[in-house]
Amino acid sequence: MKSKQEYLLGIDLGTGGCKLTLVNVRGDVRGSSFTEYKTYYPHPGWSEQNPEDWYQTFIITMAKLLDETRLSGSDIMAIAVDASTHNAVLVGKKGKILRPCIMWTDQRSIQQVRDLESRRGAEILRITFNKVNPTWSLPQLLWLRENEPDVMDRAERLFFTKDYLRHRLTGTWETDHIDAHGSMLFDGQKREWSEDLIEELKLSLAVFPPVVPPTTLSGKITSRAARESGLLEGTPVVVGTSDTAAEDYGAGAIFPGQGIVKMATAGNICVMADQPHPTPKGFNYPHVVDGLWYILGATNSCASANRWMRDTFGRWEIDTAAVRGDSAFLLMDEEAAKAPVGANGLFFHPYLLGERSPYFDPYLRASFVGATMNHQKAHFFRAVLEGIAYSLRDSQRVITELGLSLQDIRIIGGGAKSPLWRQIVADVMGMPVTVPKAGDASFGTALIAGVGIGLFPDARSAIDHCVRFEESITPNPENQERYQRYFSIYRKIHDELAPVYRLIHEAFV
Repeated sequence: MKSKQEYLLGIDLGTGGCKLTLVNVRGDVRGSSFTEYKTYYPHPGWSEQNPEDWYQTFIITMAKLLDETRLSGSDIMAIAVDASTHNAVLVGKKGKILRPCIMWTDQRSIQQVRDLESRRGAEILRITFNKVNPTWSLPQLLWLRENEPDVMDRAERLFFTKDYLRHRLTGTWETDHIDAHGSMLFDGQKREWSEDLIEELKLSLAVFPPVVPPTTLSGKITSRAARESGLLEGTPVVVGTSDTAAEDYGAGAIFPGQGIVKMATAGNICVMADQPHPTPKGFNYPHVVDGLWYILGATNSCASANRWMRDTFGRWEIDTAAVRGDSAFLLMDEEAAKAPVGANGLFFHPYLLGERSPYFDPYLRASFVGATMNHQKAHFFRAVLEGIAYSLRDSQRVITELGLSLQDIRIIGGGAKSPLWRQIVADVMGMPVTVPKAGDASFGTALIAGVGIGLFPDARSAIDHCVRFEESITPNPENQERYQRYFSIYRKIHDELAPVYRLIHEAFV
């Protein structure tokens, strides 16, 4: 008997792993699956991934999803892909990957950033609506031009993360205008590649993919991809977009003034707007809804900092969780809840990978400040959660200094699954935060797939039809007042230690 195709598949290639989500035509999640892949750190400040790992991890995760849901590829009507942005994959003859992909968290291009900023900083901000920093593909590729010129000379095609995986599924080559915008090689006003900026790299425009809207139908699952993945040959595949754009969209933030706090590998706070607002302290990106933009401040280390805490200091929690079949993070939260608000004066700054908003300072380092003999493990666990919340609050200055206001906040990401952390964020921000029932990137991307095949008449209709919310967390007034005072101390610690972090960098790197 022929299966009824009633599910949309969203594929999310996040910084830490691959997540798949199946959504039915009413927006109900039928199942999801996640598998980590490895990030390589060959030198201090470097961060790379192997593009082949993305595809192989997708194959593994797809098999798990079909097994867990007892569905088959024939139940899926359409697919779309999202991924972290700024990650350029260079491919040579016969599709050969020329080197590992430099990730957005990589900091090696500091010198190239200085050079670009001194020569063309204001011009680049005008063209791309964003400030030069090591996150972007332009300085990363400029580093390659200067240090691995043979790789650049052999490049025939450039892919971004999601586009490489989609190419493996369909054989097609294109990107969407949001991911293109994340390269710092794209003219935000003209919505086309900037030949002027591409000339910095001594690359041909032919190396860069065609640019289309995120909801464009790209191609169909090939026979080879079907054999390897369990998907049905001929299933439509929609282009998709960046993970942050998909998250904002999937959380239902589709009108100006609506905001998002994201607590994933990295963290950010953003607000929707009807036009870009270029600023050297934050980021501007187009939205899935045409004509809408989102303006954000971002912290490099969010859930990744909590994972670092788990892996470095949470051995007991890891081992105990393995025995109980539980989560080490849950045990860490239980311990953190024993400590008082403010962790008895213990402050954590989550600058494990330098920092983006509002400082854009790659020399910043993480630190615990204020420790005494009285502090126990609970205080350190809580200080990490609070420090990341302070960092998000610090990033919010990007929005307030532009004169933009947040009318409501939706909280998303893996870190948002923690009730304790959600409450801390609400208290530190001093605003209620709403939890979408399903608000991650893979959910939003599944809806993009539905728009792409015409299941929904337009992007906003899909949100109206499918997005629902679980709860709203209200700030505790007493805690909010305390965190307001503590946040000023957090800021002061940064200001005092920033020069010291620079000295450490110069002494040890």
